[in-house]
Formats: sequence, C-alpha cells, structure tokens
Amino acid sequence: MPPRRPLPTVQEAAEILSRRRSKPPRRSAPPAGRSLAPVLKVLEERFGQGPGQLQLKWGEIVGETLARHTEPVKLVKARGNAPGTLELRVAGPAAAIVQHQAPDILKKVSLILGEGTITRLRIVQGAVRAHAARPQAIRRRPKGPLDAAAEQALAEGLADQPEGPLREALIRLGRETLRGRSG
Repeated sequence: MPPRRPLPTVQEAAEILSRRRSKPPRRSAPPAGRSLAPVLKVLEERFGQGPGQLQLKWGEIVGETLARHTEPVKLVKARGNAPGTLELRVAGPAAAIVQHQAPDILKKVSLILGEGTITRLRIVQGAVRAHAARPQAIRRRPKGPLDAAAEQALAEGLADQPEGPLREALIRLGRETLRGRSG
C-alpha cells in the first residue's frame, strides 16, 4: 500500500480552489423551438395539424366573403382511426349557407389536412373574431378633385340638362367616372 498523502492545509486548499473551478460553468438553455420541435412533430403526426393550419388558408377554402362570417375552432378526433369533426364558429344567418356548402368545404379541407381526416362539420353559432392572418378589406385612398379641364368638359357635357337633383346626380356620377379613369 502506497503511503498516504497528507491533506492540504487551509491556505493550500484556498489556493487550489481559486485556480480551479469546483463546478462546471452554467450553459444557457437551448432555444425552446429546437427542444419542442421533435415533440410537436410527434403530436402533429398523432393528432393532425389542428385548426391553426386551416385558419391560415380559410379564405382560400370557403372564399373571402364567407371567411368573414366563419372561422374554424377545433378538430375533434374520433376514437381509433375514425374520421373526425371540424367545429366551425359561424356568425348568424351564414350558418344556412355553410350547411348548404358543407360537402364542398369538406372536400377542400381534405386537400389540406389529408383525405379522410374529417367527414363532418359541426356548426356553432357565435361571434367570429377577426384574425390578423385573414386579409381585411382593402382600403382605397380617396381620390382628389378633378383637374380644371376635366371639370369644364363635364360641365359642358351637362349644359343642356335643367338645374335640379338629376343634374347634380349626373355631375357626381361624371366626376367619379372620370376619377376612376385617371387613378
């Protein structure tokens, strides 16, 4: 048996510890996306993409007009491999239109989620939230006044009309028509 080495003194221990770290340096946590990606991939394969994917393309599926009055809420999976149900929130009387177009909607949803993923629509009436992903109505800039030459040509064209509401309406119509050509 080799001879035992004597323990260092307090001063020697302090010097050793000052030169050498007793714990490894802390590493920062990895990005959450990198850690969650494998878990989310497994969940997506098992349960499907969910209504988030549908909300992004909802305007393409049902059309912009109907998309303003409807939104996909959730996908309800049936037990086993049975097809599920898509729950839609519909504002007021648009429910009748959605019910009428249900087969077409189901076909288009099947293109995105996969054939046989859902076979039924469940319509729930309620207020529909506006989504940032959903394109809003395009706002048009107000057009400026007509230039003097166009205004004069319009006045000359309507010179034979008698004064009154009909002439005023024709002037407004002429201005809007001429503004539309220039813009």
